[in-house]
Amino acid sequence: MTEPTYDRIGRSYSRRRRGDARIAARIHAAVGDARSVLDVGAGTGSYELRAHAVVAVDPSLVMIAQRPPGAAPAVRAIAEALPFRERSFDAAVAILTVHHWNDFRRGIDEMMRVARCRVVVLTWDPDVFASRFWFVRDYLPEALAAEAERGVATVRDVAAALEGCVVEAVPVPHDCTDGFFGAYWRRPRAYLDPEVRACISACAQLRGETVRPALERLAADLSSGAWERRYGHLRALNEIDLGYRLVTATR
Repeated sequence: MTEPTYDRIGRSYSRRRRGDARIAARIHAAVGDARSVLDVGAGTGSYELRAHAVVAVDPSLVMIAQRPPGAAPAVRAIAEALPFRERSFDAAVAILTVHHWNDFRRGIDEMMRVARCRVVVLTWDPDVFASRFWFVRDYLPEALAAEAERGVATVRDVAAALEGCVVEAVPVPHDCTDGFFGAYWRRPRAYLDPEVRACISACAQLRGETVRPALERLAADLSSGAWERRYGHLRALNEIDLGYRLVTATR
């Protein structure tokens, strides 16, 4: 197994990437009455389904080491080669992880293989992201360009792999506790914090010379009031659709 991405960039995830209860409720509802759940790409366990019998899978020892006491048992493995028999679990979930897989189709196939009843994937739509998220559109378009160059799976790709699935929008709350890329849409100064960016893979994987000019422009716009003039209307919103999607397939 090659060095996982999160062995390099995931060292502070337990501080900044804490599951948001509102998003967790959507995932829990999608999983439904499944009793046993495989959490693929589980990381530090921020969206562990406490009411279920869960087994976690993640390739990064750095992430597994940050799992809290009492977390579900974790197995070091990749999505594309799950070490479980067919139909071992009622459901399999993958939360904000598919875009990191080397072969997402193989990973989805593996989830379908081990799940008896349901597969649930939370991912994001780069087209919606690009058009609606001011930080990407106006300051750091290179982040999406890098994701596209890596050939990340889109929502359409995931939906096509999970035939007959249901796709639902998952709005991002203005005070989201999970510090993923779009979480700070109403808190622009957060993107100037290096620890915040270190816990956003799309930022953490870019070179400093790429990110620095974007941060300088953002800092200047916040100081001058230009950001407020353009985007102050966002402060009236409690949530926003930035393209995060919950994809559920029932067998």
